[in-house]
Amino acid sequence: MDEYQKTEDKKGETLIFDSKDIQENKGVAALSYLFILFLVPLLTKRNSKFAQMHAKQGLILCIIEIIASFFYWVPFLGWLLGLVIAVVAIYSIIQALSGKYWPIPLIGTYTEKIKI
Repeated sequence: MDEYQKTEDKKGETLIFDSKDIQENKGVAALSYLFILFLVPLLTKRNSKFAQMHAKQGLILCIIEIIASFFYWVPFLGWLLGLVIAVVAIYSIIQALSGKYWPIPLIGTYTEKIKI
């Protein structure tokens, strides 16, 4: 019998991930939060719901990092923004390696809208 992990997304809907899928793909899902490496799970793990959800969040985080890079030169604001992005990325990597899906605040709602 298959085991499943239930997680709620930002809309309060329940997401169900297969435990086997999580165990096989949590390492590659963690790559999603390392800038452009979100492409690895996005393109290679098409059948993994767990890896795809992390890759979509990684895509949005990558876009935010690119936009934020224009503000990094602003003394306090840019540095604070960079720190926040780094903390979110590190925490997301830890969650992925733990086999959990954590919808990133403010970003997680857009993850379900991405159809790739």
